[in-house]
Amino acid sequence: MDIFWKYRSFYVTGIGYTLLLSALGVLFGFIIGLIISLLRMSGVRIIEWLGTAYVEVLRGTPMLVQLMIIHYGVALTLGVNFTPLQSGIITLSLNSSAYLAEIFRAGIQAVDRGQMEAARSLGMGRGKAMRHVILPQAFKSVLPAIGNEFITIIKESSIISTIGMVDIMYQAQVIKNITYEGLSPFVIAAAIYFVMTFSLSKLLGLWERKLRASDHR
Repeated sequence: MDIFWKYRSFYVTGIGYTLLLSALGVLFGFIIGLIISLLRMSGVRIIEWLGTAYVEVLRGTPMLVQLMIIHYGVALTLGVNFTPLQSGIITLSLNSSAYLAEIFRAGIQAVDRGQMEAARSLGMGRGKAMRHVILPQAFKSVLPAIGNEFITIIKESSIISTIGMVDIMYQAQVIKNITYEGLSPFVIAAAIYFVMTFSLSKLLGLWERKLRASDHR
């Protein structure tokens, strides 16, 4: 506890950047994932294939490799230099979008087909029916899964410390180098991650129960 209190400002800074990375990663992942899921259900074979390839490649390769490609590979090959924060956000967004795309696709497919038919019978076009009828129902059913993805991203964001992003894990390494303590800084970091994810999981559970209660009214 002495190390935590003495270097609390380091950890507070790390928590701030970890939450920023995670929130933006899920936000942009949400937007990209929704687009990819719609492409995979477009009915156009080549577009569906491209959407499927996007999802499979990103889910089938380690996030660390994706981070190295974006932060170092793109810089050396194309001359585009991203800051650690930018590289972290891009990596988390792309990785998260692949998983969220599958979540959205499952949510959309779970909506009764009769909903689309009913909307079309009222004169709505396919796009309008999707926006106003199908997607709102799908979003409500997948909100808990989106919340769980946010929790997962909080934990996986620790990888971004490898390129110098001052998140919780990076700050723990800095404190280790200052104090020569090999255990305490990382135990404290683990405790912080646990408190963050456990608290969020409880809040999501409460939110999910409220959603279920509203469905029964």
